[in-house]
Amino acid sequence: MSEPTLRRNGARYPGLQGRSVFVTGGGSGIGAAIVRAFTEQGARVAFVDVAEAESAQLAEQLAAAGLARPWWQRCDVRDVAALQAAIAAAAAVLGDFHALVNNVASDERHTIEGVTPAYYDERVAINQRAAYFALQAVVPGMKRLGGGSVVNLGSIGWQIKESAYPCYAIAKSAVNGLTRGTAAQLGRDRIRVNTVSPGWVMTERQKALWLTPEGEREIDRNQCLPDRLQPEDVAAMVLFLASDDARMCTAQEFVVDGGWL
Repeated sequence: MSEPTLRRNGARYPGLQGRSVFVTGGGSGIGAAIVRAFTEQGARVAFVDVAEAESAQLAEQLAAAGLARPWWQRCDVRDVAALQAAIAAAAAVLGDFHALVNNVASDERHTIEGVTPAYYDERVAINQRAAYFALQAVVPGMKRLGGGSVVNLGSIGWQIKESAYPCYAIAKSAVNGLTRGTAAQLGRDRIRVNTVSPGWVMTERQKALWLTPEGEREIDRNQCLPDRLQPEDVAAMVLFLASDDARMCTAQEFVVDGGWL
C-alpha cells in the first residue's frame, strides 16, 4: 500500500468535523481513500474489511501522519450478523453514525456458464446484500441524530455492458434500486441516500490484475478526460454527499468516470 496522499488543496467541510462515519471495505483501494478523506476532515471513522494486513497498515499510516486512528475490525460482510454486530460495536465507541459508505465490493471475473447457485448467492452477498443490511443497522442512530447520509457505491460497469462479470453487473445495477427504493421513506427523517458510480479507477488491484495495454487504449477511447481516475476522485464525491452542502441531494446517482458514460 502506498503512503496516504493528504489532499491539502481539496474542499474542506467543517460540518464533518467530529461526525462519525462507517465505511464497508475500507482497508484498501477506493475504500481506503474514503477512510483517509474523512479522517482528514476530522471525522470519527470506523471501517470493516477482510484484509487485516492492509487495514492495520492504513490505520498506522494515518496515525503516523498525525491524524486520528480509525476504528476498524476484520469482518466478512457475507455474514450479516457479524456486519451488523461490527456496526453496533463501532457505534458504542464512536457514537451514532452520521454517514454510511457502502463501498465493499468484489469484481471477480467469471463466465455465464461457470456460475453456480452458490457462487451467484456469494456475489450478491458481497456486492448488494451487505449494503442493505448495513443501511438497516445505521438507520436508528441516524434518526436519533436527526438525519444522515448513506452513500452506496455503484459502477458504470453494467451500464457500459462490460461482459467479464455478469453477477457483479447484476448486483451493481441493483444499487440504484436500493438508493431509490429507500430514499423516500428515509427522507422523512432527513436521511439522504445516494449512489456514487465510479468508472475504471486505478487502484493497485486493478493495475495488477486487469489493466493491460488494450485497457489503457479503451480508457483513452471512452473517457472525455485524458487523466486516469484515482480513488481520491471518488472519495471527493463521497465527502460532498456526506456533507451539509448536499443537504438537498437524495435518490440520485452521481457518476465519477472521466466522462465515459
